[in-house]
Amino acid sequence: MKRIYIKLLVVCFSISALFTSCEEELDLSNPTALSLEELLQTENGFELLANGVLDAYQKVPANEFLLVELRSDNSRANTENGNFPEIARYNVDPNNGDVATYYSNNMATIRHANTIIDNKFLAPEAFQYAVGEAYFMRALCHFNLVRAYQNIPFVDKVLDINSDEARDYPQLPEEDVYERIIEDFRTSIAFLNGGTQNKYRPTEGAAICLAAKAYLSQPNPNYAEAELLLASVVENSGSFGYNILSTDRANAQDFTGDGIVSDPEYFANLALDFGRVFGNDIPVEFSDVPGESVLVGEWANNPGLEINDEIIFSIAYDLVSSDNYVTSDSGLDDQVETDSESHSFAMTLQGPSNGVNIATLDLLGVMTPELQPVRFPVTFRAITVDVTNITNDTYNSKFPTDGEIGDNDWIVLRYADVLLLYAEAILAGAETTADQRAIDAFNQVRARAGLEEVFGLLTKQELLEERRMEFVYENQRLFDLIRFGEADNVLQQFSIDNSLSYTADRKYLPFPQREIDNLPNFYSQNNGY
Repeated sequence: MKRIYIKLLVVCFSISALFTSCEEELDLSNPTALSLEELLQTENGFELLANGVLDAYQKVPANEFLLVELRSDNSRANTENGNFPEIARYNVDPNNGDVATYYSNNMATIRHANTIIDNKFLAPEAFQYAVGEAYFMRALCHFNLVRAYQNIPFVDKVLDINSDEARDYPQLPEEDVYERIIEDFRTSIAFLNGGTQNKYRPTEGAAICLAAKAYLSQPNPNYAEAELLLASVVENSGSFGYNILSTDRANAQDFTGDGIVSDPEYFANLALDFGRVFGNDIPVEFSDVPGESVLVGEWANNPGLEINDEIIFSIAYDLVSSDNYVTSDSGLDDQVETDSESHSFAMTLQGPSNGVNIATLDLLGVMTPELQPVRFPVTFRAITVDVTNITNDTYNSKFPTDGEIGDNDWIVLRYADVLLLYAEAILAGAETTADQRAIDAFNQVRARAGLEEVFGLLTKQELLEERRMEFVYENQRLFDLIRFGEADNVLQQFSIDNSLSYTADRKYLPFPQREIDNLPNFYSQNNGY
């Protein structure tokens, strides 16, 4: 089981032990506080600083769902819970607390990464990877921010809060931010080259794939460069240790013992595979009653399943009962026991208490047990599903944890994403492709979903819809629509159909009013707010 005990304070790091094994344990309990100057002089100081960057990032996913997936055509909030319904309607107030904390939590992580980068020439040879991790995390946080807010500053050093240094970092055009994000990812690739594969730390493979995603996401996508990067991973997936979790029919479990694996039985095998990508498990019973699923009960997190071949990079959380769990709006000095942080309370089993993570009618129209026999039972909570009443509130089941003391890891990147990004890069903005490499990558993901292969031709629409079904509630849909150039078409119609307030400007969040107020006459508000 993963364990992470990192005590991170404003001016000191609490330390006592090293990352003692590849992916199993990171135990920094029984701490001794050191100043930054002292830490830089310790033998393993850079490793501890790198752990602090990852610890800081744990707060980022805590409210990301509310600002990303809730503003797509996948998820809605009911009309009785705070400002969540207004976010879902695209009426986001620039003073909204989640808008401010998502920005500041990413910036706080950037500050920790810059602490390492500013002192990189002091890093011993054995800890050069920590510098690579810092470049990776700085790139990832800016990538989060530019996709959410569009025009942002790119902060490449630790700023002195007692001076006007922040005024040296204005909002940049989107394309300039992407150029620097890609440069950081490429720098991290060089530092991380040949390093140990670890799902809980930035790696060379993760940096390659996210650099490619940034190439695809920038205003003028560089498909050729993205294709080269992704091909280097897909064509060498075995050496990276990446694969889709999927059971061949010949090796599938025969639940009835009759020597024949029926379609429902095989779909159950694949659903177990898909659920285990997220570290989840469920009891299995077989029923020959038409329409009844072989999966019964509720999914539950099993930490022993969370380290698997499909995960490329994830943020670790562990279930610890504590009054000191950290949420997205906790102060840095409140971060006492980061195991029990709120892993996006809205996305977990606690979501119904806030009336969020409800599937839209639009999603339920295309995500049915018949159309998605594998993904449907993994994605939605069985006790909330009523196939005879599509208007019934149907909730997410990918993260079956207790919310405020969350246990599910947050997956930043998995191999199914890489395969579909590879197909996207080969498609290169066209409406169709007959390139067999793209079709093969696409079919690997469909095969695990229990769906028929496509032959001869892959379309842009098929790829976009496949991504929607595969990554429901993983905070991908809005960014996919923007990257494919379909956000205005899809979300405008969705808004009309549901009496919402989407406009082309509102695909991005407002720039946090708190940041504007902190530096008067410096930052400008995004259009539409």
